[in-house]
Amino acid sequence: MRRASFKLLSHIRKPHPRIPISLSTRDFSAPSLSSPPKPVLEFSPASQSSRFSTSYSNRFPPHNLSAHDLLNPFSQDAPQMSSRQRRIKEKSELEEAFEASESLDEMLAAFKEMEASFDEKDLALACLKIGLKLDRDGDDPEKTLSFAQRALRIFDENEGDSGKKMSLPIAMTLHLLGSSSFGLKRFSESLGYLSRANRVLSKLEGESSYSPDQVLPILHAVWFELFNVKTAMGRREEAILDLRKALEIKEMIFDEDSKELGNANRDVAEAYVAVLNFKEALPFCEKAVEIHKAHFGNNSVELAYDRRVLGVIYTGLEEHDRALEQNQLSRKVLKKWGRSADLLRAEIDAANMQIALGRHEEAISTLKGVVQQTEKESEEHAMVFTSMAKALCNQEKFVDAKKCLEIACGVLEKKERSSPLVVVEAYMEITTQYETMNEFETAISLLTKALAMLEKLPQEQHSVGSVSARIGWLLLLTGKVEEAIPYLEDAAERLKESFGLKHFSVGYVYNNLGAAYMELDRPQSAAQTFAYAKEIMDVSLGPHHADSIEACQNLSKAYAAMGSYPLAMNFQEKVVEGWEGHGPSAEDELKEAIQVLEQLKLKASTLVSETLMSALPHPDENGDGSLENSLSAISAIKR
Repeated sequence: MRRASFKLLSHIRKPHPRIPISLSTRDFSAPSLSSPPKPVLEFSPASQSSRFSTSYSNRFPPHNLSAHDLLNPFSQDAPQMSSRQRRIKEKSELEEAFEASESLDEMLAAFKEMEASFDEKDLALACLKIGLKLDRDGDDPEKTLSFAQRALRIFDENEGDSGKKMSLPIAMTLHLLGSSSFGLKRFSESLGYLSRANRVLSKLEGESSYSPDQVLPILHAVWFELFNVKTAMGRREEAILDLRKALEIKEMIFDEDSKELGNANRDVAEAYVAVLNFKEALPFCEKAVEIHKAHFGNNSVELAYDRRVLGVIYTGLEEHDRALEQNQLSRKVLKKWGRSADLLRAEIDAANMQIALGRHEEAISTLKGVVQQTEKESEEHAMVFTSMAKALCNQEKFVDAKKCLEIACGVLEKKERSSPLVVVEAYMEITTQYETMNEFETAISLLTKALAMLEKLPQEQHSVGSVSARIGWLLLLTGKVEEAIPYLEDAAERLKESFGLKHFSVGYVYNNLGAAYMELDRPQSAAQTFAYAKEIMDVSLGPHHADSIEACQNLSKAYAAMGSYPLAMNFQEKVVEGWEGHGPSAEDELKEAIQVLEQLKLKASTLVSETLMSALPHPDENGDGSLENSLSAISAIKR
């Protein structure tokens, strides 16, 4: 069965992008009975603030006021203001005090005074601005959510009065609700808010109410947050499409050679790497390299990071020499800039690439140099010994390999609370080494521990499917078939949700599940499951891939077990054709496939003969019509 490491690259989640806009509570204020005639709103994207151009000639100033009175409206000679004018002035002063607030405490104090003087419907933008400030500080997501919910409630209750003029702040509020719900791990709620924000913004595109400079940054933030939320929910294939949408919007905002576009392309590449889709990842990573090389030159840290990702992609594509070349270029730059932590990881990556190339002694030498630079209780220390064990396993030095794994596990056990994801990733890699040494019970024990850790992390439910699949496969391998089936069935459903119906990982799980059904003498269930596996692998890997041919072989076996020899022969003929296409490298597989096909033909022939014989009537005493009856029976069988 095809293997891939649990995570070839630790994908660091980026914080959700901040909306580059500042709000004034007067920018979009709804009309009220106490307000003066409505001013004309002029939004300036450059300053990201609003200015009023007002004309009060229909009411103010009275014609009998002198220039002195205009300049000194509160002098003793000036007419006394009405109570309504005083209220307007007080509100204006409160708004100015709120807008001038810099710290959160100042904003909250000014807002408290506003609550006493303003109607609730006039407080929406102030609530939004406080919510954005809280979100930026990141200290109290519950409080952020509270202010954002209050803002949305006001907007919704006054939607008829505000019209399209309020669509942009409504979208900003929905994005804020989505991001704060995400921070609280309320993923379904977050998805609902962000989807609504997307609908609101989609209606604004192309309208004259707002310029693209105002709409696009918020739209990008929404798409990027949708990527984060769907990734956390395990809907990773959908999430990547959202991330690509975010990239398209960035391409509309920034110059084609900007650093931001380089980073965005690398983000998409990393997302594809996370789902082991290296072929799709490659062009995005190459684009990131091209942009950052043009922008910064050959010796930038950004380019070094690109090259590290590119090395992982080449490893996934089994182009190990090219992977090592990119790794060497990356390490050279990281060393120059003194990025010691990143350099350590890159050197461990280099050792793993050397192992993949069969250069085990060279890899061990590299790792011996790295281990001297790590602290004994650090994650890097555990990673070094895990890679060392891999090299020793490949040399069949199992005693030394086990000692290395014991050291790694001793470090990782102490990190289970502080760095659960790092530990889970390491446990997945370590179990692979134990499998190589046929230490299946130890591997199952570590995987069970990893599964328990993942189930406590709502944003990592997609990983639960991968671990369940591994446990199910190992239980099947050790003959614990009935225990394996629940793990495999659960893994199939979770992986479909995470990676899509046609992802190769789902095909492998169905292949193993079919094998489990065959062990329990349930060939009909097995045939159906193998058919799913074959369909998925034909799409994801191609019908001539070795694993696709194996799925076809399994399907033939299931139909043979059911006694459906014509179907079994049909699929076995496809197996023969498949191995013929592989040429001399698959000579043994082809011979075995032809032998199985001949056996199926023999069994089918024997079955037909037995059926014909059983259809012949026993000679009766009278013998009337016996030949005619026999011929009729044979004719019916042939039909």
